[in-house]
Amino acid sequence: MKSNHVPMPHLFLVSLLLSFSWSTLGDTHQPHDSFLQCLSRHPSNAGSISSVIYTQNNSSFSSVFEFSVRNARFSTPTTPRPLVIVTPSHVSHIQATVNCSRSHGLQLRIRSGGHDYEGLSYVSQVPFVIIDLINLRSIDVDTENNTAWIQAGATIGEVYYRIAEKTAALAFPAGICPTVGVGGHFSGGGYGMLMRKYGLAADQIIDAELVDVNGKFLDRNSMGEDLFWAIRGGGGASFGVVVAWKVNLVPVPSTVTVFTVNRTLEENGTMLVHKWQSVAPKINEDLYIRLFLRGVNSSRTRTIQASFTSLYLGETDELLSLMQESFPELGIARQDCIEMSWIRSILYFAGIPQSEPLEILLNRTAAAIIFKGKSDYVTKPIPETGLEGLWQRFYEDETESLELIFSPYGGNMDDIRESETPYSHRAGNLFNIHYAIAWGEEDVASSQRNINFMRRLYGYMEPYVSKSPRRAYMNYRDLDLGTNNNGIYTSYKQASRWGLPYFNNNFNRLIHVKSLVDPENFFRHEQSIPLLRR
Repeated sequence: MKSNHVPMPHLFLVSLLLSFSWSTLGDTHQPHDSFLQCLSRHPSNAGSISSVIYTQNNSSFSSVFEFSVRNARFSTPTTPRPLVIVTPSHVSHIQATVNCSRSHGLQLRIRSGGHDYEGLSYVSQVPFVIIDLINLRSIDVDTENNTAWIQAGATIGEVYYRIAEKTAALAFPAGICPTVGVGGHFSGGGYGMLMRKYGLAADQIIDAELVDVNGKFLDRNSMGEDLFWAIRGGGGASFGVVVAWKVNLVPVPSTVTVFTVNRTLEENGTMLVHKWQSVAPKINEDLYIRLFLRGVNSSRTRTIQASFTSLYLGETDELLSLMQESFPELGIARQDCIEMSWIRSILYFAGIPQSEPLEILLNRTAAAIIFKGKSDYVTKPIPETGLEGLWQRFYEDETESLELIFSPYGGNMDDIRESETPYSHRAGNLFNIHYAIAWGEEDVASSQRNINFMRRLYGYMEPYVSKSPRRAYMNYRDLDLGTNNNGIYTSYKQASRWGLPYFNNNFNRLIHVKSLVDPENFFRHEQSIPLLRR
């Protein structure tokens, strides 16, 4: 996949862009003026970039901004808005936006799908511009070589659909939410139901295209192995604007088997959750058993429900044999199992009815909800007494929408060295915990109450999770861990509060790469990779 370059425009197109810029600015401040005029002076852009620029006075500005906001905590009247949104349709648009933002002192936020938990891809406390990659989402599947070029603005659902459109024999190991953008998902690691068999999305990346701080368009060969290493799990937005990824596709059988069974505390839920911790990470790597924990109302009282959701890369008979051998206590029966194609399992795990056409995976729209998320990694099974204490947290007032997801590791994840990519959570981890709570009204009191609850829950779990450092997943961004200064420099001690949980021993190498490729720290946000102090 190569960038599109547009020819030198005629003079009247330059005049058109300048006219557009001034008419949409109104009474805005000088940074707008000079920034937009700067865009007009990039000769490869002036003929086409005007149609992908949105200022605050543009009638479409709010709808463009809101379309990819997934956490409504960051969609309020007081939420800072960008001065300008650029939705590039050419690599040259990105190059111009980077160069002009840098020369006029405006920060950049880079958005692919908008699922950033803390809104860092579309919110800043200083004057900023958004590069929204929604128009850069082509997907070129090569079934002869089992590869694909995927532009960073594509969603996971679009990736899955385009693969299945070409072949039923190949898949890709990424997440289960179809509207997540691949730009952030891949660059932060990206795990899903194929993780124990094939590792992360980032583990399958074999090339990339990126616009760097100087506006240069680079591929793996020209960016070098250090930068290529950093963007596969270290967060692309710290280093540049990732335009596209080249990935290996992985084989899947024509038939996979899924099941979901629910067990409450009254149905030996505590024992089953405890047993799951030692089974799910050790079982055959073709079998992935994920666990969801929720509070539910039964006919008499409120209780906890453990939902065991599974993907097996094979048929029912083989799955039943594996379960009987490794986890007979769960009592999986033939009627619990459903055979289907891999692409149909994508709908199943996303909670989409099987009656829906596969084209639903191309739908980019998703309702924004108000939520707070956190994460942990577990290296030793949580004892039953620890689980019983956890259940008590589900009975508090704030927990109607509380959900915990336990995602097992092991398998292929144990075979990949911690230093292979910046994503360091490999051998020794039994499972990841994803904590999420949502609430209905965005007001200060509701938000503070629910966030405080989440922090108390996180505090309760401290004895039962990884230590020194307590690990966290970068794609479940959590500013409670710590933030950078607003300025160019943040001390190592300050940045390590969040950097070591996300990257552990890989954090120092990320800092080294950052200091080489972006020495003025242009690509920065509250948890971007910091610089070495000079």
